[in-house]
Amino acid sequence: MYNLHIATIAIIAANVLVSLKGFNDTNFFERYKFGIGAIKAGQKDRMLTSGFLHVDMSHLFMNMFTLYFFADVVISWFGPAKFVGIYFVSLIAGSLLALFFHKDEPYYSAVGASGAVTGILYAAILLQPDMRLGIMFIPIPLPAYVLGIGYLLYSIYGMKKRLGNIGHTAHFGGAIGGYVATLLFKPELLVTDTLMVILLAIPIVILFVMEKLGKI
Repeated sequence: MYNLHIATIAIIAANVLVSLKGFNDTNFFERYKFGIGAIKAGQKDRMLTSGFLHVDMSHLFMNMFTLYFFADVVISWFGPAKFVGIYFVSLIAGSLLALFFHKDEPYYSAVGASGAVTGILYAAILLQPDMRLGIMFIPIPLPAYVLGIGYLLYSIYGMKKRLGNIGHTAHFGGAIGGYVATLLFKPELLVTDTLMVILLAIPIVILFVMEKLGKI
């Protein structure tokens, strides 16, 4: 078991407290969730606050559980300040990508820390791509970079097909934020791990090529 860093505890506590408030106060939830119409009308704060709201306890638990497992990797490489920076960069990147792709859908809304958490996950994978990660239905742990690339390719499919009630766009945007922030904080990865940097960029390139071609 990891010893939780105070930075991780603070982020988890903020998510829990804001989410509990949202569970019990519909007006609060509606005011601070991500909503295209409201954001375009001037309520830009929703792009940040929505990342601390969740639909229910299971949604909150899954995001915080994932954060728990990967936060320590990023903190061990960068320290708590840059970890928090990557978290918030990823959160905003997720909101920006959702705004970009859904800008013509005034009733589109979303909540959750998934974008920020995916950014931490992708940062951890870029830093330690040979980590072995398990996933349900696959009995053999796989290299982290394989699952990271696979997850983003699935997110592209989810965005295209509008699969489930899931903010695939925010997840993908968060991954972009984590990827870019990690390279800004540790640019030598471009030299020491060039192949991995390129491999993890492939889904990002695919997304924007598809968008340019009108395929998504």
